[in-house]
Amino acid sequence: MNNLLTRLIGDKKDWKRMEARATQLPADYRTVYAEMKNYLWRFTTGDGMDIVAILRDILDLFETEAANARAVLEVTGPDLAAFCDTRLPEQHDAYRAKLRANLNEVAQKLS
Repeated sequence: MNNLLTRLIGDKKDWKRMEARATQLPADYRTVYAEMKNYLWRFTTGDGMDIVAILRDILDLFETEAANARAVLEVTGPDLAAFCDTRLPEQHDAYRAKLRANLNEVAQKLS
């Protein structure tokens, strides 16, 4: 039980640190990152750590590319859902097409 509690507290602290890092991104990166989080959470399994790992990788990439003064859509391309989907394990979800369309509306607004 103690191990589980330690893990949960550690995971929560890691998540809060990630969220604090995300607030430091430029506005367009923050917007895309927030929308990607909403999209990716719909594919989580179990305790959600699979999606946290994907989000951590995306956040690392966004921080690096923002520091290099690249626009977010130069990094992701215009199909935000495809950018996310390539990071997801193979899954078949009936709502994938709808979720992709909703996420890609963000890119259209930024274009």
